[in-house]
Amino acid sequence: MFQHLRIPSRRQILNAGHQFASLAATVMLLEDQAHGSHHDSRPDDVGAGATLKALHHPPKAKRVIQLFMGGAASHVDLWDYKPQLEKHHGQPSDFGEPVEAFQNGLGPWMKSPFRFAQYGQCGKHLSDVVKPLGDFVDDMAFLHNMVGKTGVHSQATYLQSTGFDRPGFPGMGAWVTYALGSLNENLPAFVVLPDHRGFASNGPKNWGSAFLPASTQGTMIFPQRESPVDDLYAKADFVTPAGETDGQELLRQLNRQYNAQRPGDSRLESRIRSYELAARMQLSAPEAFDLSGETEATLKMYGLANAGTTWPTEINAPEEAEYFGRKCLIARRLLERGVRFVQIWSGNDNGFPRRNWDSHEDIERDHGPLATGMAVGTAALIRDLKQRGLLEDTIILWTTEFGRMPSTQGSRGRDHNPYVFTNWLCGAGIRGGVSHGDSDEWGYKPLDRENPTQVYDVHATILHLLGIDHTRLTVRTDGVDRRLTDVHGHVIQEILT
Repeated sequence: MFQHLRIPSRRQILNAGHQFASLAATVMLLEDQAHGSHHDSRPDDVGAGATLKALHHPPKAKRVIQLFMGGAASHVDLWDYKPQLEKHHGQPSDFGEPVEAFQNGLGPWMKSPFRFAQYGQCGKHLSDVVKPLGDFVDDMAFLHNMVGKTGVHSQATYLQSTGFDRPGFPGMGAWVTYALGSLNENLPAFVVLPDHRGFASNGPKNWGSAFLPASTQGTMIFPQRESPVDDLYAKADFVTPAGETDGQELLRQLNRQYNAQRPGDSRLESRIRSYELAARMQLSAPEAFDLSGETEATLKMYGLANAGTTWPTEINAPEEAEYFGRKCLIARRLLERGVRFVQIWSGNDNGFPRRNWDSHEDIERDHGPLATGMAVGTAALIRDLKQRGLLEDTIILWTTEFGRMPSTQGSRGRDHNPYVFTNWLCGAGIRGGVSHGDSDEWGYKPLDRENPTQVYDVHATILHLLGIDHTRLTVRTDGVDRRLTDVHGHVIQEILT
């Protein structure tokens, strides 16, 4: 059947001077040709490896970017303006009910150290530290009545990332990858850009695959490092192209034997697909991470004009803009190349001096630089996606694990507030310039306590925009039909176009 297919010998390839990256890619390409593994005919909205053969309804989005502020960003200091805190600043806090604080954050009412101003035709109030996003409030939908289940970082981060407040469940990006597959077989469908200083609570478990195929888990990329993807290239002196080729052939033989003996075991198939992807990434990934072709104006817009600067030990806005902006620009380049889901993190777990949003000691010191850096990168990302026509089928979700109290901890900090906080969305199918649900006059709990917004609703809405009915995307494990939204969730129709 393949008598006309000419596959070069190993010696021919090596004599041509190819390095391991091109060798691996050549082998993968020829194997695809030999096995006829061209793209199957499928709808444009599902990709390679998709579980769904057809979407449940017409989608408005193809891609998702999730911006996660690790450590709990303060809604009342960024997005949720509270004149009552300005009016009663310094007065003893009176919540009108018993309050369970995480630590000792029930001091006097505290106004934000940042000035608020109105932006856009909708007149949305934003604080000064996120004012770069003022240009886009008419594209954004704010959810000010988000509630959580716990004030513990690890559990709350799990809840926002996976829909469950304990380990053992897939991340949202893994669910989306499982359902829709990849739009580019040379790059992962789900990419995670952690904070360069370290992981937030739970680390990689936030984007793991759990009981879904291992190929759906997030692939970590660190743009600031010499090797953005760990172990993509062999660095040992004894590794040669010839040895790699022989090793791959032996591995293929063992894999075939294993598959023949255990035809129902999907784990090996997932591992094989991961190795195949790694081979392809050796050619595709460096190009995606290479910013040398970006214009000077684009780099400046993303806050990258100071690249290579030696930064002070104190947290500062230009440094935060450089790091977060670089991740946002990489995210745009990945979306252009078919990555389905990108997760960007700001803040590492329990670093001190604070390099996360857990501002127990000093909101102004910590939130100021972090928020400004985040806003510079995010505003550039929105602007860039809009001018390239990508925002119309891309969803942006900004979230954090919970909010912070309107009363003080110490004299300048705020304690955890799982009782209400803010998310916002922007992009495909999102009605801009709206706020759905309000917090009360203090920013302590939802104004309508009977009808808060939960993470299940956000997840259901994102799946809906991707063409997926969240109640029908299920996987049976341990005798239970599991889904991203557990047994909860409804689509937030009020924020949709």
